Amino acid sequence: MALRLYNKEGTELFMESKFPCIVDNIINEPIHENIICIDSHLGKGYYKEIYFDGIHMDFWVLSLAKDTFFYFESDYENVEMLFSLKGKNTIFSNNFVSNISFESNHHNIIYANEVNGKIKWESKDLQLFKINFNPNIFKRFLPNEKLFYNFRNCIEKGKSGTFSPYNYCINLQMYTIIEEIIECKKIGLYKKMFLESKIIELLLLQLEQFTDQGNYSFTLKKRDIDKIYAVREIIMKNLNKNISLIELAHLVGTNEFMLKKGFKELFGTTVFKFWNDAKMEQARSMLIQENMNIKEISYFMGYKNQRHFASAFKRKFGFPPSHLNNIYRNI
Repeated sequence: MALRLYNKEGTELFMESKFPCIVDNIINEPIHENIICIDSHLGKGYYKEIYFDGIHMDFWVLSLAKDTFFYFESDYENVEMLFSLKGKNTIFSNNFVSNISFESNHHNIIYANEVNGKIKWESKDLQLFKINFNPNIFKRFLPNEKLFYNFRNCIEKGKSGTFSPYNYCINLQMYTIIEEIIECKKIGLYKKMFLESKIIELLLLQLEQFTDQGNYSFTLKKRDIDKIYAVREIIMKNLNKNISLIELAHLVGTNEFMLKKGFKELFGTTVFKFWNDAKMEQARSMLIQENMNIKEISYFMGYKNQRHFASAFKRKFGFPPSHLNNIYRNI
């Protein structure tokens, strides 16, 4: 049981991924991880997968030579939480009522039953994060409410479709969880427990957005939303630097007012609160997972004064970094 991607003529296999845990619904199996390097004239990159207990996660990072059509086929049914982190892709398949298109920073949930067709990747750089469920497992998490009846009926009748007729923006909490899943360094049972909790948390956020669809609207235009997401990406790549709001705005081609207003509307927080929270989250991760002391982490995060770093850490988490440092050094 597998998903296969071919060139648009269907003559050259681009990549293949097998989904034994989705089909066989094996429970209490060890966690499996795999990375497939992709090096083709069509594109380069990698595909990372993690699977266990009827759940399969995959993360795609691709750089394509040009806009590309692929032919795809699958011989199993699954429910997929799809997060388009970067790039645009469109699915053309007679298995669905209409074409399914994803822009950068959007998500939806899809039920697919032995689908085949063509997919067009329309951006040079593409990043996708997906969580695939055995349908019987997914239905356990689906609330027994009227809003979810149509999607549940699709699954029970074997009719491929999307949860929502339109896609939703990936919010700040979703991005944080996706990054925690991708970067998780735990192993064995602890990793499985961590991933299970994060998957449920991520699904909860999706379902909450779907439930609140009546209030789902932005005053921002699409080009402004793209700029706000670009600012977030700049921040995440420069946590240890100091960049002013004006500089950030100019880097993405907007002004300070629009940046402040748009960031608050899209992510529900200010630019600098998000920046500081992201710094502290990374500092906490470094304390737990890496062999670095507080002084080294303080310097790495761009603080000239260690006490200023300790104060910022305590404001975020309610305890100083030394408390966390002592706990994990004694384990």
